[in-house]
Amino acid sequence: MVAEPESTVVNGRRYLRVPVPVHFPEEELVPEGGLHFELRTALFLLLHGEFAGRAFVGSDQFLYWDPVDPTQCLSPDVMIRLGARDAPVPCWKVWEGGAPHVAVEIVSPSDRAERNWPAKLDRYQRSGVNEVVRFDSENAESPLRLWDRVEGDLLERDLTGSLVHPSDALGLHWCVTPNARHGLMLRLARDPNGTDLIPTPDERIAALEAELRRR
Repeated sequence: MVAEPESTVVNGRRYLRVPVPVHFPEEELVPEGGLHFELRTALFLLLHGEFAGRAFVGSDQFLYWDPVDPTQCLSPDVMIRLGARDAPVPCWKVWEGGAPHVAVEIVSPSDRAERNWPAKLDRYQRSGVNEVVRFDSENAESPLRLWDRVEGDLLERDLTGSLVHPSDALGLHWCVTPNARHGLMLRLARDPNGTDLIPTPDERIAALEAELRRR
């Protein structure tokens, strides 16, 4: 006797078989250096403070773009999706929330040799991210690299001749500034000269304390 295929009812509809769930991991234990952690956290807090209520800003979370293949993923140090709900999520799925507009990779000692970067950039190409930023705080000559999506392709931007570079997605400007603790730090400015920097949380507190003392 041939067994009848198992069916199921979901939302009042009968289906001919039960679903086979696809599991998307939400975390992975990966060692992280202190400098990398501080630079990542600083940029996340800076962006979250600037875009609070207007965007989703994530940090070190899995980014998935293929709804049937959990191995197709990235874990940007910081990513931002403008217009999305400003709330923490365990992971970001492109087919649910759209591709992030910007993804930032902060170079760690394990990937400084760049042997894995072409494969990672290819995954960003397939993920749909519009702007990819790569920052290496220990590369004094060329700490910043940028890729823009042009006609569906991710193209690296020529950054020679300027120290401040527009972010078309964010309407701001990327710049690298000296920092007493970190050596170099990735920042964002509101002006093309890089003088009106978006303040870090520490700078916000210092400015508030200075204003209170003045009053």
